[in-house]
Amino acid sequence: MSLEKTITSPAADRAAIAAAQPAILVEDLHKSFRIPTQRVDSLKERAVHPFSPREYRELRALDGISFEVHQGEFFGIVGRNGSGKSTLLKLLASIYRADAGTIRMAGRLAPFIELGVGFNLDLTARDNVVLNGVMMGLTPQETRKRLDAVIDFAELGDFVDLKLKNYSSGMLVRLAFSLMLEVDADILLIDEVLAVGDASFQQKCADAFQSMKAAGKTIVLVTHEMSTVEEYCHRALLISGGRIELIGDPGAVGRKYLQLNFEAESNPEEDATAGPLPESDSVRLLDAQLVDETGSPIKALPNDQPVRVRIELEALRESTGLHAGLILTNSEEIGVYEYAIPIGGEDKPMPVRAGQRMSIVTEIENRLVADHYFLSMGINRTYEGGLALYIPNMVDFLVFGGKKSRGVVVLDQQTRSKIEDGPQA
Repeated sequence: MSLEKTITSPAADRAAIAAAQPAILVEDLHKSFRIPTQRVDSLKERAVHPFSPREYRELRALDGISFEVHQGEFFGIVGRNGSGKSTLLKLLASIYRADAGTIRMAGRLAPFIELGVGFNLDLTARDNVVLNGVMMGLTPQETRKRLDAVIDFAELGDFVDLKLKNYSSGMLVRLAFSLMLEVDADILLIDEVLAVGDASFQQKCADAFQSMKAAGKTIVLVTHEMSTVEEYCHRALLISGGRIELIGDPGAVGRKYLQLNFEAESNPEEDATAGPLPESDSVRLLDAQLVDETGSPIKALPNDQPVRVRIELEALRESTGLHAGLILTNSEEIGVYEYAIPIGGEDKPMPVRAGQRMSIVTEIENRLVADHYFLSMGINRTYEGGLALYIPNMVDFLVFGGKKSRGVVVLDQQTRSKIEDGPQA
């Protein structure tokens, strides 16, 4: 096969995947669990009240999930903890039985769901490889032929005859993942337990992912790592509250996931001012909020949207002019940016009367890395001199998404390089 035929653009790759037949078809999938509302912690309690009724509440893990995964597709599933993604993966692996709905699979399945599932900890690695290989559809002879390849990839040659109960969690992960690579499965289900492995093994997994993707394997990956989703997946699915929130482009799904994650961590109603409003003898703060393009209060924003802040003030006495100074700091209290705003005028501040309200709307370009940020403000008397009011950490917000960086901002850059011949010997 020529090199030109093996290299395709991402768009062409996605188009070819979309035209392929479904390898996994899920229709109207429902799954609920009965959770007891009262705990029985002792045999005595159970013996004293043997016939007392027990009350349960229903936990609806999946509520009408429908999607399909095409043959040769690398498909990501993401969601916050408790969203239902692991339940979905276990249903696909036939570990759980669905309450309603259908799941259709085309091809041999290799699940890698939880650490150590399917392993007998009282047996050696050698025996577990043979046992699990047979359970995944290989003959005992085929499994024994592949034993050396499994052990070599897992880097467990010195421990092949050690019982698994003496293995560390990282060794179990390496063994399970290595075995999954050798069973020639058409469909692979992979949970996020790969994060348990050390850095060198994670790189081997990354290389294996690329090889499986190039070989046209159908892979379903559950992860919290959005960079992994964007790097490997053709499409991704976001689950929230047991329902599909979004399905499609991995980048769009990743951004939506981060938005939901940060919005859940920050409830604007909980941040309402509970005590007296900050004030001095000159100025009172009435309100200060981070807002979106519609003016609605928010507590988190992606790094590709500008930082918009709306501030409302009230003058408590007459002044010939005021201006605001704002300082932006990150979670490590490092100053990122500061700027001044004349209140009331474009170029210079305007006089204010007692009882007059003042509004400040500021917007700055967002080149911030993902972090927690704080905006402090000082109100200065322009002509009389002196600080009228200072409010530390007046507004705090989260920035998510974007490239990883060791700095505090992400800057555009232009670089040039060249190679010159050195002096000839």
